[in-house]
Amino acid sequence: MDHITTHYLDGRFVESHGRRPMPIVSPVTGEPLGDGLLADLTDARAAVRAARAALPAWSATTVATRQRYLRQLADAVSRHRDELASTMSTEYGAIAAFSGFVVDAARDWYLQAAQLLDDFPFAERVNNAVVRRVPVGVAALITPWNGSAWFMAMKSAAALAAGCTVVMKPSENSILQSQAFARVVHDAGLPPGVVNILYGLGDDVGTSLATDPDVDKISFTGSTAVGKIIARNAAGTMKRVTLELGGKAPIVVLDDADLPRAVEFGLRVWLYNSGQACTSGTRLLVPAHRLAEVKELILAKIGAFKVGLPHDPSSRVGPMVTRAHYERVQAYIQRGLDEGATLLVGGQGKVPGLASGNYARPTVFVDVKPDMTIAQEEIFGPVLAVIPYAGDAEAVDIANGTDYGLVAYVAGPPSHASVVASQIRAGRVVINEPVSDQDAPFGGFKQSGIGREFGRFGIEEYLEYSAVFSA
Repeated sequence: MDHITTHYLDGRFVESHGRRPMPIVSPVTGEPLGDGLLADLTDARAAVRAARAALPAWSATTVATRQRYLRQLADAVSRHRDELASTMSTEYGAIAAFSGFVVDAARDWYLQAAQLLDDFPFAERVNNAVVRRVPVGVAALITPWNGSAWFMAMKSAAALAAGCTVVMKPSENSILQSQAFARVVHDAGLPPGVVNILYGLGDDVGTSLATDPDVDKISFTGSTAVGKIIARNAAGTMKRVTLELGGKAPIVVLDDADLPRAVEFGLRVWLYNSGQACTSGTRLLVPAHRLAEVKELILAKIGAFKVGLPHDPSSRVGPMVTRAHYERVQAYIQRGLDEGATLLVGGQGKVPGLASGNYARPTVFVDVKPDMTIAQEEIFGPVLAVIPYAGDAEAVDIANGTDYGLVAYVAGPPSHASVVASQIRAGRVVINEPVSDQDAPFGGFKQSGIGREFGRFGIEEYLEYSAVFSA
């Protein structure tokens, strides 16, 4: 059993001033794994003070110095790879293949940031002015539980590359993952105070960071509801804010798509990270006259997505992170039934043979209307709504018909798919294969967020413009 009593502040593991324990429970067995002491306002203030004290020296470092430290962080991630991946699978049930991917991507965020600094334009001449890009200051990075190392590395790599110091507040549901990541940061040997990590609740520590006048920037990944609270709190001191929020991604299967390939694509992007991802495709839009074929293909293919133990290499779907989240998913399934959707596969209840864990059955509804709750709200679990449409125009209307606009998927011949993709209001539209690119911007339209992350776009979010004029 793990008993975590420290936060990582000012280059040291410091005993928590806050004394409230947060139980850590296995999502696989329901058994306790340990607990961690949550930070309080005193801890939060200490973290901000450390970051503020370290800012003048860090923001004045040369590009070469920041590159060296970023590469040291990448090397430290590599040294701790097995621990980071195993902790993900243990704490929130990430399947083995996903855990390994997350840790390797965490390493790559630091390497990419170091490389981008080779020719990053921190200063440029505009007529009779020199326009300088300067660090915004102390950045508070609030990250979710569904792959802590990925989010903590992605955000901190951009902030550090820009010359900011950081305070990271991971989710209280990722204490084991985040403590392992703190060991990575310590092993990398950064100057004290440049990176600080504390575990706390959003209501007190998150609010403290969002309102502290010594914090200049907030970057948050999480739900739209919490993002709105952070934005309101940050407005009091006019903090710069980046919000990567919820999604309700459509998967538009075009009339001329290769249907078996399209359904396979849809299932893959739906069950990515067991459906616990803001990028999960959760609305499968299909031509009405091909609905029967789609249903047959789903039933034929879904068995390949094995629900199982996280450390089993053959598992494709793991448990929900907590019992409360499992119950939330169950409530959405009941809501779908209550509103008249038809269950094709799955449904309420535990997965046979895995009753002790938080395993939700992958559930597909058909006869779904676009305005049903399961077609509008982010469930964050393995629930798919199949929605028929008549013609591309209606498909686009349905795809755009939610409050979200983070990611969308289109399946069909590339030329046709590109035309439809150009009409979908989403920060990213993916055609035919679940590909990504760490250099392309990531972020959402509408209530899926504000600002962009990844690559040079992410670094720019941590910079301010200062124009210096001379005659």
